[in-house]
Amino acid sequence: MFPNAFYYWRPHPWHGLECGPNPPELVTAYIEITTFDSVKFEIDKITGYVRVDRPQRASSLPPTLYGFIPRTYCGPRVAALNPVVDKADGDPLDICVISERPINRAEILLTTKVIGGIQLVDHGEADDKIVAVLANDLVWADIDDIEHLPHVLIERLTHYFKTYKMIEGEEEATFVNQVYSVDYAHQVVQASIYDYQQIYGLDQPRH
Repeated sequence: MFPNAFYYWRPHPWHGLECGPNPPELVTAYIEITTFDSVKFEIDKITGYVRVDRPQRASSLPPTLYGFIPRTYCGPRVAALNPVVDKADGDPLDICVISERPINRAEILLTTKVIGGIQLVDHGEADDKIVAVLANDLVWADIDDIEHLPHVLIERLTHYFKTYKMIEGEEEATFVNQVYSVDYAHQVVQASIYDYQQIYGLDQPRH
């Protein structure tokens, strides 16, 4: 007899997993891209499998692990926290995870501690990037706020998101409005959970 945690089918990474053990402070991150990837991978919203979105045009690699928080949605509540937009992008909430040890594989789950975020605007829509640390990391786990990170790491993150969709000869479509602290990040995470519940009406993950 299989234990209760056994699934006959693989849960959808966005809808079938919990958003974390203690959100908005401790959240689950589903990783789509590692720091070694020069191709933009993205979850397919219908099947739940990871697909190739596009090869990255620029030569820079993601400074951190990159993915999303399950059972979140960037909708009107997330947009309301952004002073320069009227709508959000309608995707799960993105998350960047800092780990001292290199992690070179994607499609994994991490328990992470939220420490801040980047208020990115993409084509006029809120596209926030939560910044977190691996919860049991031996180097970074004691960091409680993004302001305690080395400045160069924040600089690399903001530069990556400013340029990762840049096309030569075209007007820039993305910009960073601000880098925000842990308290504001908690508000964004909580807003994205409420937005998800309003859209999908799920209180518990489906097994």
